[in-house]
Amino acid sequence: MRLPALLILDVQKGFDDPYWGQRNNPEAEQNISRLLQEWRSRKGTVIFSQHLSLQPKSPLYHRSPKGTEFKDMVYPADGEKIFTKNVNSAFIGTELQSYLDQRQVKSVVITGLSTQHCVSTTTRMSGNFGYLTYLVSDATAAFEAAGQKGERHTAESIHEAELAMLNKEFATIITTDELLNQKAFKSF
Repeated sequence: MRLPALLILDVQKGFDDPYWGQRNNPEAEQNISRLLQEWRSRKGTVIFSQHLSLQPKSPLYHRSPKGTEFKDMVYPADGEKIFTKNVNSAFIGTELQSYLDQRQVKSVVITGLSTQHCVSTTTRMSGNFGYLTYLVSDATAAFEAAGQKGERHTAESIHEAELAMLNKEFATIITTDELLNQKAFKSF
């Protein structure tokens, strides 16, 4: 069986900016790095997305190179595909779907930042496009958010709610250890 494509969404330095507020899962990048090392050792397909915001106040603003740079721990290697985008889904305005289809990729493993933005949107679209989709819960992170009435929602509650909405509807939610240790992974 073929190894799924590993999608690493928007793991960029701009997400370290206080602009985003409190974040959960400080181990997300370390877990992404573990998965990336495994995919590279197996010569699997690794795909990155890079968010280049059109909003001047965003730390990911396309004219602010420091914020748009990939974090060192999960930096793309030569030959690994990078799709740039300026919306939440890695499928919108990119050639991601045709890239996967041309390579006959049927399943994907999604990681990255942030759970409530690009991870959630890309996961939904991946499931809707018919890819067997795995979302690695501890290889993504969320940020706190304010509700419509100004109430605060913690990063952890946002993360858990997003995962619950995606679970079984759009993706199989799995942890890094479950993915790396499960028998099914060994047979990819």
